[in-house]
Amino acid sequence: MIPKDPVILLSFVNTQLRDNYRSLSEFCNQYNVMEEEITSKLEEINYTYSDSVNQFI
Repeated sequence: MIPKDPVILLSFVNTQLRDNYRSLSEFCNQYNVMEEEITSKLEEINYTYSDSVNQFI
């Protein structure tokens, strides 16, 4: 299960992406979550996903 709080979610996802996954889609497949669910939640705190660095910035 992924965190619901956007700030905690940001930290969790970026750590996972850095350490374990090559892309957001790979992460989402593993956690069985829609990319849009994560991206929209993090957009609430003004973060967007960058393919080039594989992180939310």
